Amino acid sequence: MPDTKYWTSAPDRIVRGSMGLCHLTVAQPPFNVDARSLPANDPDQAHLFVASFGGIEEVLEDLGPRSVQTPLPSSVRSDLDIVHSAVWGGMRAISTPVFADDGNGNPLLAESERMRERFPAARIVGHVTYYGGMEHTETVVMLPDGAMFHASGWPADEPFVVLGDPHAVIASLGLSSWMLAAADIDMDQPLHEIEWASLAGLALGHSDPWGWEEMQTTAFRVQHSDLSVCSMEGLYFV
Repeated sequence: MPDTKYWTSAPDRIVRGSMGLCHLTVAQPPFNVDARSLPANDPDQAHLFVASFGGIEEVLEDLGPRSVQTPLPSSVRSDLDIVHSAVWGGMRAISTPVFADDGNGNPLLAESERMRERFPAARIVGHVTYYGGMEHTETVVMLPDGAMFHASGWPADEPFVVLGDPHAVIASLGLSSWMLAAADIDMDQPLHEIEWASLAGLALGHSDPWGWEEMQTTAFRVQHSDLSVCSMEGLYFV
């Protein structure tokens, strides 16, 4: 296993920071399917989905099933070569430490734009939380009709940057004021205080798989690209 390819950090080096929520979901229509009625994860298709990512050169090992609620490991450097992926019928998903960011790269947005080109009829929804001294979040929603928003920053502080039009996303999804209130979303709050992750959850609706422990992904050890490794070394190590 080419475990140290591109890395300058030893496999047992302690990681700085950790992952919280981390997932990118590509949901094909119909959009009103209950997540618990989705087909079981197909590990072979999940393997193909992982292998299609630009920042991954090769899938090295299938590490077996994981609950969607199992966080990505992030204790030592070798953990950063592990990703979780699933294909539940028409829904695809991936969690990867490459999505973590400190405001300089917006990796989730970049991958979401690639997914929009590959799956134009899909709802593309992602959220990442990275803890590195402070909490940094990145949230994206892209809808088939072109409505989208991307919110990125430090929820405890400003600046917080929002691209696109979250109100257009809300209108396209048909979300009422009571639905927003029930999810503790107040669009009149300052940008860094809005519950963007909750709005992403509403975009998936009943199809949201991330709250159900019985939903499974597959863990894979991968060989990341030189660019992905360089990005992770700059973020996870000082």
